[in-house]
Amino acid sequence: MQKSLNLLILSISILAYQLAEAQEKRDYNAYSIGFYNVENLFDIYDSPDTFDEDFTPSGKYRWTEKLYQKKLENLARVISSMGREELPSPPAIVGLCEIENLQVLEDLVKMPLLAPYNYQIVHSDSPDERGIDVALLYRANTFKLKDWKKHTLLIYEAKNTSKRDFTRDQLVVSGSIDSEDIHFIVNHWPSRSGGEKLSSYKRAEAARLNKSIVDSLQRQDPYAMIVNMGDFNDDPANASLNKILGARAKKEQVEFGGLYNPFAAIASEGAGTSAYRDQWNLFDQILVSKSLIEKSPEKLTFFRAYIFNPLFLITSKGTYKNYPFRSFGQSGFTSGFSDHFPVYIILTKEAD
Repeated sequence: MQKSLNLLILSISILAYQLAEAQEKRDYNAYSIGFYNVENLFDIYDSPDTFDEDFTPSGKYRWTEKLYQKKLENLARVISSMGREELPSPPAIVGLCEIENLQVLEDLVKMPLLAPYNYQIVHSDSPDERGIDVALLYRANTFKLKDWKKHTLLIYEAKNTSKRDFTRDQLVVSGSIDSEDIHFIVNHWPSRSGGEKLSSYKRAEAARLNKSIVDSLQRQDPYAMIVNMGDFNDDPANASLNKILGARAKKEQVEFGGLYNPFAAIASEGAGTSAYRDQWNLFDQILVSKSLIEKSPEKLTFFRAYIFNPLFLITSKGTYKNYPFRSFGQSGFTSGFSDHFPVYIILTKEAD
């Protein structure tokens, strides 16, 4: 009797092991979603309606066609490399900020390192005084575009409420990946120019607009899959993100209709995407809606978040050693990449 019982227990144990092993061997589709502040991707021409004179052949940076092409080459290298340690191909989606116009995006996606991936563009001019915009690139074989819309951020100077502070729009792009509807919001919130505290009201307004966008998407579909990305010019723990937008640092803290910020944990470890006076900030973040953290192999699910900071993106020597290898310094173009590291997340779904 004992022998038979032992054999039964052994058989059950083997079956449980085989089931667990089979589950681990499931085939998954995986998609990387990136965001990159590309630091002043300007063409070489003077636009009469914006303050872009520095980025002309006779301007401060002596910005020539040769230097412009080098900048494009550098950015193409970054985008084509992002997430390649985990996945065999570059991101399905890339949000961008600090781009001047549609033409620079068209030039970027035609670069040899990106052209094979057939990136398409969603872009609209923002009222920003410098002429910089946000945009979204998507691989047409992976993301099926349905529609997009821009939301204008209305901010007025604290000391002169009749004077508008022109800044970037927030871009919402809707479509589907792997037959599932998904929405992307691309942000570049107002900078800390003038100081963090004095400028915080601007980012608070940006957070309120962003919250209204998220709420609107979830009124249409309470289970909407939302990826909210950008250079927020605030860290995960700042009030704009943590309190007004309500982006939570832990999955278990995210309530229905809420957002999860996987970069909060990364920031708590001291990592960042940009540095100033020896202080790191993690302004570049990607947030996801609760629907993307509810684990199910049968739907798109958030897997992990990353800062992309390989050695070629890091300054190797000098005063700014270990900072991002930026494009522009006091002496002009440095042949670098950007003053920000890009970030990305991976979404997974069980293959059919």
